[in-house]
Amino acid sequence: MTADIDKETLIYTIIANIPAGFVASYGQVATLAGYPQNSRLVGRLLKQMPDDSIIPWHRVVNSQGKISFPEGSDKYQEQRQKLLSEGVSFKNNKVNMRECRWQ
Repeated sequence: MTADIDKETLIYTIIANIPAGFVASYGQVATLAGYPQNSRLVGRLLKQMPDDSIIPWHRVVNSQGKISFPEGSDKYQEQRQKLLSEGVSFKNNKVNMRECRWQ
């Protein structure tokens, strides 16, 4: 159980360090945490995060640069607006990963 808690803390810490104006993919976060095959874990942890969390969950997108929420849903719109307000650019509903991917 301790290993799971450490893994979660590490993943949340990585997400917390994504700077404004940049995004990371679920897989990128998992790889940075040392768990390259656990992108779904990153998604699950983000889904479980409390609504009042200060961790910038909106800076995590899928590997294609797409927002994972259904297009048109409230969460999709919220994430898109947060990213736009930070200067993240979209083309055809995809983040420009070349320009905006956190390195």
